[in-house]
Amino acid sequence: MDDLKNRNIHPETRRFLGREEKEELLGQRGAVLWLYGLSGSGKSTIANAVERALHAEGRFTAILDGDNLRAGLNSNLGFSDDDRAENVRRVAETAKLLAGLGVIVLVSVITPRRALRALAGRIIGGDFHEVYVRAAFETCAERDPKGLYAKAREGTIKQFTGKDSGFEEPDNGCLTLDTEASSEEECAAHLLKHLRSATAHGRPL
Repeated sequence: MDDLKNRNIHPETRRFLGREEKEELLGQRGAVLWLYGLSGSGKSTIANAVERALHAEGRFTAILDGDNLRAGLNSNLGFSDDDRAENVRRVAETAKLLAGLGVIVLVSVITPRRALRALAGRIIGGDFHEVYVRAAFETCAERDPKGLYAKAREGTIKQFTGKDSGFEEPDNGCLTLDTEASSEEECAAHLLKHLRSATAHGRPL
């Protein structure tokens, strides 16, 4: 905060409606489900299935998808270590703002490094739910829904996660959805169960 004052930036919060009022209006608690894993692991598919299930229950949701964000908000970023960190920072700050308004946010971003997931967790705080969507590189390459693995083999995509750029699996016991062992429907149901278990203060998620 001292640094912000030194730059003549003074965030305004006291006169705004608080989070409780927003959540009371929506009848739910804000939360951020941060789904990460290799390209083709099933992140977006699960996020879409969970959003549709929540929507059917009358819940207000938002999906922050990595490709969509890189087409707009983060279109000026590449895939260097610094750009990946800035990508995660922007997504996390956006998710934090939405959760503070009572929105259930589903993030679908590769987030290959533990340090990047830790960064997202620090920014978002208690609303952060880390969800690893697991599938082996070989399985994702076979699925290749966007044709990215074929391009990576041809050398037309550089710094491709899992090939040129490493992916670090979690070591913190976070929720893992294995899309090789379970179907899309099973993974979505498991994530919904996890979300509901986080209910607090009598307000349903």
